[in-house]
Amino acid sequence: MYAMERQGLIEQLLLEEGRVAVVDLAERFGVTTETVRRDLDALELTGALRRVHGGAVAIDRASTTEASVIERSSLHADTKLRIAARALDALGDGFRGSLYLDAGTTTGAVAQLLPARLSASGGEAEVVTHSLTLASALAAADRVSLTVVGGRIRGVTAAAVGASTVRAIQSLRPDIVFVGVNGVSAGFGLSTPDPEESAVKEAIVRAARRVLVLADSSKFQHESLVSFAALDTVDVLVTDRAPEGELADALAASGVEVWSA
Repeated sequence: MYAMERQGLIEQLLLEEGRVAVVDLAERFGVTTETVRRDLDALELTGALRRVHGGAVAIDRASTTEASVIERSSLHADTKLRIAARALDALGDGFRGSLYLDAGTTTGAVAQLLPARLSASGGEAEVVTHSLTLASALAAADRVSLTVVGGRIRGVTAAAVGASTVRAIQSLRPDIVFVGVNGVSAGFGLSTPDPEESAVKEAIVRAARRVLVLADSSKFQHESLVSFAALDTVDVLVTDRAPEGELADALAASGVEVWSA
């Protein structure tokens, strides 16, 4: 295979997965890791990717890149619904307790499916969120008592942030929290691009009795700017495809259950 062919395939993989690893590419193409590194260097010079430790990420996966909630709502929509449905299995039958829903489109899918799940199982939930989008979806839902945490609204995520938001969350002790992430990494843990969002997410994780992280496989081994929790703070990772390699080992060492949708 010529270098141009390999590089074209690498660009396609980045488009589909957001990240590539040198070792995986070497095995896939039957070449040395040095050859793959030269390919990645060449692609970085053209602006097609950004080199990171052990591989490369698409340009739109830089540590501070963050799409708006409207832009993200249409991405991997079916996958997010499958992850949300699997995550709601944590409620069991006849659930009666408190839930905290983090801001995000996958947690938004949880909000979408929650009323029907509670109705089918005879459950009821006290739901707390700082997301205007999720609050709107649940405001008139049956079997849901809703509390909205206030603060300054960040337009990109349509969610409250700031010191008052963090203080309000710190006073809570929800039974289960559903947390969204921008990155899940073996070394960096859970991360997100914005420091204020990170502070809110950290408070949510610290407040919870049980932490479920909802992340599709495109988030694996991605590191956004700010880490807000270590892997050992997570009880369950709910995803569309079980992680492999270093991340799988780190999750296992941290005692994290992995549920595949």
